[in-house]
Amino acid sequence: MSLSVGIVGLPNVGKSTTFNALTRAQNAESANYPFCTIEPNKAVVPVPDHRLKELAKIVNPQKIIRSNIEFVDIAGLVAGASKGEGLGNKFLSNIRETEMILHIVRCFDDENITHVAGSVDPVRDVQIIETELILADIEQLSKKIEKLTKGVKANEKGAKESLALANELLEHLNQNNSASSFPNKNEVYHALIKELRLLSAKEVIYGANVDENSLLEDNEFVKNLKEFAAKSGHEVIKLCSKIEEEMIALSDEENYEFLKSLGVERSGLEVVIRTAFSKLNLISYFTAGQVEVRSWTIQRGWKAPKAASVIHNDFEKGFIKAEVISYEDYIACKGESGAKEAGKLRLEGKDYIVQDGDVMHFRFNV
Repeated sequence: MSLSVGIVGLPNVGKSTTFNALTRAQNAESANYPFCTIEPNKAVVPVPDHRLKELAKIVNPQKIIRSNIEFVDIAGLVAGASKGEGLGNKFLSNIRETEMILHIVRCFDDENITHVAGSVDPVRDVQIIETELILADIEQLSKKIEKLTKGVKANEKGAKESLALANELLEHLNQNNSASSFPNKNEVYHALIKELRLLSAKEVIYGANVDENSLLEDNEFVKNLKEFAAKSGHEVIKLCSKIEEEMIALSDEENYEFLKSLGVERSGLEVVIRTAFSKLNLISYFTAGQVEVRSWTIQRGWKAPKAASVIHNDFEKGFIKAEVISYEDYIACKGESGAKEAGKLRLEGKDYIVQDGDVMHFRFNV
């Protein structure tokens, strides 16, 4: 299962710098002028998870394979983007293909870096972008309503119910409310969202791009953004993208020591990943053997056969049992043999709900 995060924001807020920092690769041009990102930059990044290294110490595999996350750096949006202003609708379509949005918001003053609005105001900047996403959704939903109206006249199955909800949702959007705040989230709503991939229905994380002095103590910009975000239940993650970009050339150990010297425990990438997993209700389970130790990403609540399908569809079709050891037991017992001797290896059936950190081996019929 892949996780795709679209990085959005106004021009010159640090999006491309953040992309460089998050991907540990300077493959997105950063420059002090609007629209320097012309095509959406994409990078597939391994998900950091310290548990894989601990498992590898016991198993000593030939390789470690992590779950992946894709970051998509999208050109800076401006007021009027939904009508084609700036680089316009093309980039809104790029956002539709992602599972969630990382909205980079400038939360620092720097007279050497221009701001398209002439001043730094995180709440205003967020509202500019979110209004454009809602306007784009209104346009798309209106087209769908036209088709549903024809479907009702032709007595198409389900068209009447879909049209009623679509009109209700359109009224909600026209009041400058996001689709995610729509109160009537029934099956018809979810079907529409799945089909239209409405932008304002996506999960959002605000990335507050701060200067070094504000990494530990929130400045007024961050405080205002957090107060605004709390009203919609969105997370705010503080990043100093400039510092994190400078860390690209450092080793993992050097990164750790550098962050420690700043009083920061985890990198921006790790915080974004953890928050993204939480918001999208994702967990990881592991397989461990001499060939590889590997992390697999699934939806929280999946039962064992469905979880097995991310390895291969045949595993789900022919599922018999799952051998399961919790990560904590696997480490404490120093591997599968020790866990088995201690009675910590369990045989679970089709109704077992996989837990985060389970170390699993599937039995199945070919």
